[in-house]
Amino acid sequence: MLSKWLKRVGYTFLVLFVLVNIIAAFHAYKFTHFYVDAQPVKKPQEMGLGEKTKAIFFGISYPKSKVVDSLNIPHETIQLKTADSIRLESWYAQKDSAKGTVLMFHGHGSSKSGIIAEARELYSMGYNVMLTDFRAHGNSEGTATSIGIYESKDVKAVYDHIAQKGEKNIIIWGISMGAATALKAVDEFGIKPSKMIIEMPFGSLHLAVQGRMKTMGLPAEPLSTLLTFWGGLELGTWAFAHQPSEYAKKLNCPVLLQWGAGDQRVTEDETNELFKNLASRDKVMIKYLQSGHESLFKKEKAKWVSVMSFFLNK
Repeated sequence: MLSKWLKRVGYTFLVLFVLVNIIAAFHAYKFTHFYVDAQPVKKPQEMGLGEKTKAIFFGISYPKSKVVDSLNIPHETIQLKTADSIRLESWYAQKDSAKGTVLMFHGHGSSKSGIIAEARELYSMGYNVMLTDFRAHGNSEGTATSIGIYESKDVKAVYDHIAQKGEKNIIIWGISMGAATALKAVDEFGIKPSKMIIEMPFGSLHLAVQGRMKTMGLPAEPLSTLLTFWGGLELGTWAFAHQPSEYAKKLNCPVLLQWGAGDQRVTEDETNELFKNLASRDKVMIKYLQSGHESLFKKEKAKWVSVMSFFLNK
């Protein structure tokens, strides 16, 4: 009797283990892919029973971000190719006697439209700006995102394009995934920007998934570990090795790290750890007390403008 009972318990746990991993694999795939024809994601309270059940077991299909050109400053649309043959779309705004060029990179699920406000401000400060849709975002090719692992090739393509124009003062600005990806490009390709501005980069992809789970009101573990594992496997990479906190050890240029104290995705501890790891001797960290994981410019404009002006002009 005991032997049969133990077998039943064992089979039950095996079935549950397999089921949980299948569900995690579905969710990981949906989290790393966007769908052109997908409908806007509903809030849980707006879903019917069938929709909720489908979302729990098979994940949610997220629509690919769309681009709305409201930059309102003279600019050209540029098509670039990455080393792995992905077509990217960028906006490039030049001005006479520019102080340099700021390469701008958005966050996960966004597009260059989402960073227009920051671009206008930097342009008004006297800089050329180049805003780029990451692969699988906006008007760039692809439907799969690796949350910065392969997107580092996107950063390299943009950097090389501007460097080949003869620009000597290349500054990189990135927010969230954009900041983490820029750090990976420095580590992987040895690009050398004059200055780097990174807003709310995650310390590792695993921690980023943990943060995502917390904001959704779900237990961080074991879900984040399973999602990170399956997401990496589906994309053909070891996702646990994606650690911007480690990439920071190769960043030697002047760097400004910015973070919102109300950030529910990127913790203060991982932000402090990343800052400590920055190799640069000229580094500063600014915390925004009224902001979360969002546009710091839009939430605390006066402070953002003041900090950026000082950092860029020193």
